[in-house]
This record gives sequence, structure tokens and C-alpha cells, in this order.
Amino acid sequence: MMGTRLQLVFPVCLIAVLVFLMTGSTGVFISNLSAACYRCLCHVSTQCDTSNECSGGYCGPYNISRVYWIDAGKVVLPEDDPERNHAWQDCARSYHCAMKIIEGYLQKFGKDCNSDGVTDCYDYMMVNGNGGYGCTQPLNRTANGRRWLQRYEQCRHSL
Repeated sequence: MMGTRLQLVFPVCLIAVLVFLMTGSTGVFISNLSAACYRCLCHVSTQCDTSNECSGGYCGPYNISRVYWIDAGKVVLPEDDPERNHAWQDCARSYHCAMKIIEGYLQKFGKDCNSDGVTDCYDYMMVNGNGGYGCTQPLNRTANGRRWLQRYEQCRHSL
């Protein structure tokens, strides 16, 4: 019996490790945070302008602020130091590093913001639009929020 269990456990663990290494995952699983969702969050923020530098304290294709970056866990590019003055900006301007910032922020603040019983990309958009502590506020109450809703619908229908 013990030998059979080990024969089953080892391949399952090996596959899990391989998937982890191949995907570059941080080991965090955030339900419904798919590649399509990342694309829509990026589209909502800047229409996924990967040349988006920094303006008004926001940087990169996801329009990330320093405070957002800190809340996300100070994610940096490989070999960088989170205490370096412009580390957050360099990471936020890099599409893949910015995705890790988004992941860290949503790990901390992601929840069912619209109370529909499921935590999905719409909720993650609300977290990004309203901030982690105020995600339950309707986005249509501001011009910027209405623009986000419009862009989100555009993205959702283009998938």
C-alpha cells in the first residue's frame, strides 16, 4: 500500500514542480487571474501602451503608482534592489515585472467587490480602479471610472 501511494505522489509532485518552473509562477494562485484578465487590466489602465513611461506618479502599461507597488510587496526586476530609488518605476515600465506587481496587489486586496458571489476579472478591475480598500464603490460614479468600464467591456468582447 505504501509503495503504491509513493508511486502516485512522486509523479504528481514532479509535474507540479515542472509547471511552477516553466511558468515562472511565484507560487501564488489567484482565482480567475488569467492571461486574458491581465490583458484587460492593462487595456483598461492605458490601452496597454507598453511605451507608457511615468507621468504624474504613475508608470508603465498598468499605470502603477509607488504606493500600489509598495502594497504589492515591492516587486523588482531580477537582480534589482527594492530600496534603489527608481526600482519601482523600472519594474512598473516592464510589462512582465508589472504583471508581478499586479499579482502581488491582487493577492493582498483581491475579493468579490461587486458581491456577485465570484471573484473574477471584473472585481480585479474594481480593485485597481478604486484601490484595495474601496473596491466596492461603483466605478460609474466618476469620469475615469466610466472610461475604465467602457475599456473593460471593449476588451472583454474582443477576447
